[in-house]
Amino acid sequence: MVANLIELTEYRDRVRVFRDRGHAGEILATVLAPYASPDALLLAVPAGGVPVAFEVAGRLNLSVDLLVVSKITLPWNTEAGYGAVAFDGTVRINEPLVQHLRLSREQVEQGISKSREKVSRRLGLLRGSRPLPDFTKRPVIVLDDGLASGYTMSVGVEALRKAGACTVMVAVPTAHLDALARLGGEVESICCANVRGGWSFAVADAYRLWTDVSEGELRAMAAELLGPADQGETAPRRR
Repeated sequence: MVANLIELTEYRDRVRVFRDRGHAGEILATVLAPYASPDALLLAVPAGGVPVAFEVAGRLNLSVDLLVVSKITLPWNTEAGYGAVAFDGTVRINEPLVQHLRLSREQVEQGISKSREKVSRRLGLLRGSRPLPDFTKRPVIVLDDGLASGYTMSVGVEALRKAGACTVMVAVPTAHLDALARLGGEVESICCANVRGGWSFAVADAYRLWTDVSEGELRAMAAELLGPADQGETAPRRR
């Protein structure tokens, strides 16, 4: 049981509940509406969280920015991860999984290095010289298109706390109950439309149409949300 969880109980343990990420954003906005402070800063996790954030920010008239994090993927499977790296270099490793998979320290360090490079590249690509927002003066809502293990979201929250964020909410269209339980003690509240349990879980199973967000699409959406990365804007835009 997650005491600080806000969910749509009619969506519990269902699959294929969203047409696509845009539709997921519509549904998530209805769940968030009674709880989102009007001065909250919505932070979208690239890549999949950005199209969801488009809908949520527009419907709730929230300021929006990006929270750049990356999972650390397995050498033989770039879809599966065993940890994550955040925008400030914060690293979190799933040590029990590392031991279970018998990953060497060298493999782990190589994975961390590759993920740090990815985060650095995305920061330059999407933010340019634009400074990060001041996280200390307003509530923060961190949004992604779903949570499987929750490690990527968790390391993002840890980095935000280091940056001074006092009130943090996590908002996702779909998530595994175990991931929500782990995150429950790290944030003030969690909003999730489609909560699922069980041994087998994939974020994509909540969507009828699931495609990767290309780098070109991500750049275009980020530019619309924040302005071109080379403009050096000092504040997030309102949708």
